Amino acid sequence: MHEDMERLIVFRDSKEAMALCGRQDENLKIISEGLNTEFFPSGNQIKLRGTEKDVLAAESLIKQMVLFLRQGIVIGPREITYGTKMAAAGQVEQLRNLFNDVIVSTYRGQQIRPKTLGQKDYIASIRRNDMVFGIGPAGTGKTYLAMAAAVAALKEKRIQRLVLCRPAVEAGEKLGFLPGDLQEKVDPYLRPLYDALYEMIGLENFQRYQEKGIIEVAPLAYMRGRTLDDAFIILDEAQNTTLEQMKMFLTRLGFGSKAVVTGDITQVDLAKGTASGLVLVQNVLNNVDGIGFIHLTEQDVVRHPLVQRVIKAFDNFQQLSLENKEAVRNAEKKERNKQ
Repeated sequence: MHEDMERLIVFRDSKEAMALCGRQDENLKIISEGLNTEFFPSGNQIKLRGTEKDVLAAESLIKQMVLFLRQGIVIGPREITYGTKMAAAGQVEQLRNLFNDVIVSTYRGQQIRPKTLGQKDYIASIRRNDMVFGIGPAGTGKTYLAMAAAVAALKEKRIQRLVLCRPAVEAGEKLGFLPGDLQEKVDPYLRPLYDALYEMIGLENFQRYQEKGIIEVAPLAYMRGRTLDDAFIILDEAQNTTLEQMKMFLTRLGFGSKAVVTGDITQVDLAKGTASGLVLVQNVLNNVDGIGFIHLTEQDVVRHPLVQRVIKAFDNFQQLSLENKEAVRNAEKKERNKQ
């Protein structure tokens, strides 16, 4: 039986303590759940109680987060959630260079930075290579971070235009049966890209850039036959491209340009029997110089703790259902054998 230990952390003032604890102590609740540690905040100090291993991990995490706060880095539930995972694995020291990497600031002054080590590797690969494939499940920041890197390049005048595209799989890339003009036809498929741009540069700037042709958002089918120089090109939802479409897109790259291809190979919406270009291209281009492949995982999905509990409940339910079905099959098999 492990004896509990206590530690006391003293902050500069109560304001710093409140910033670390979060609204209604939500940050402490995340750490408490992840590291099985009790917290007793009071004024400018927090007392920790739990097993030695958990308390020391929590103390190390809090002290690192306080250093971030003193550097002007905003610490919220996402940072705390990932930090707690790292602390549980004894890797708090790896957080030190993570949150310092600012990709770009939004028009409202919010700093966009990688939230996980996988995301940091992804951004490093984008900066290093002219063509990068970001592959991973939803919620890993594949598209959002690529967009942030593109906006940063545009602001720093390293490129002259930003081109964003998606395959409109549900409309068969023809889009003809949908009502309205071209823009109205493709908008439903491109909405996630618009939303990210609105957040980063604002609606007015987006509309002005779009009118000048500096930003272009279009379906993949309209990339055919073009060569794009001095551009940052993003292909989103690339798991829904064929190999021919993937080749067509990749050969649009011109001088002074950079391409980022993102997708989730577990969510392919192509017709049955049609191979995903994103799956196949990994074998085709894996050893080509200047091309980076980054595979993000569930570890790079920073979810609200409640969502994690919901997922766990569903997993348990599905596992129980499988066990019940197996039990029923075994009972039926025994009954048949008796007969």
